[in-house]
Amino acid sequence: MKVKEVMKNPKIIAPSSNIREAASIMNKNRIGSLIVTNEKKVIGIITERDILAKVTATNKLPSKVLVEEIMTPKVITISPDQYIDDAVYLMLKHKIKKLPVVEENKLVNKKRFLSLGSVKNKQGKIVK
Repeated sequence: MKVKEVMKNPKIIAPSSNIREAASIMNKNRIGSLIVTNEKKVIGIITERDILAKVTATNKLPSKVLVEEIMTPKVITISPDQYIDDAVYLMLKHKIKKLPVVEENKLVNKKRFLSLGSVKNKQGKIVK
C-alpha cells in the first residue's frame, strides 16, 4: 500500500503566526501539531510539546512568541508514491508520529499528511 492511499489533510500555519493562534487551531481541531508552510513549501512543524517546553514552561506570552521561533525546522517528509512500510520505518527511526507528504518540497494537493494513527487505522497494526 502506498502513502497516497492513506494520507490526510493537515492543518497548516504561517511562520509569522503567534503561538496563541497555533494553540487555538490545535485545540479547535483536537490535533497535536501543525505543519509550518511558506507558500506551500514545508519549512517546519510545531507540536504541543514545543509549545509546552519552549513557551509555557519558560513563562513566555503565547501572543508574543512567533511560530518560527519555536518550530522544528528540520522536517522528515515522504513522497506520496512511497510505501507505507517506508513511512513506518521513518517514523520509528526518527521517533515521530507525523510525516508531511511532499513533492519537490511542497505539500501535495489536498491530502498531504501521514500520521502513525492513520497508518494503524488502515492496516490494523503497527510493528514495534
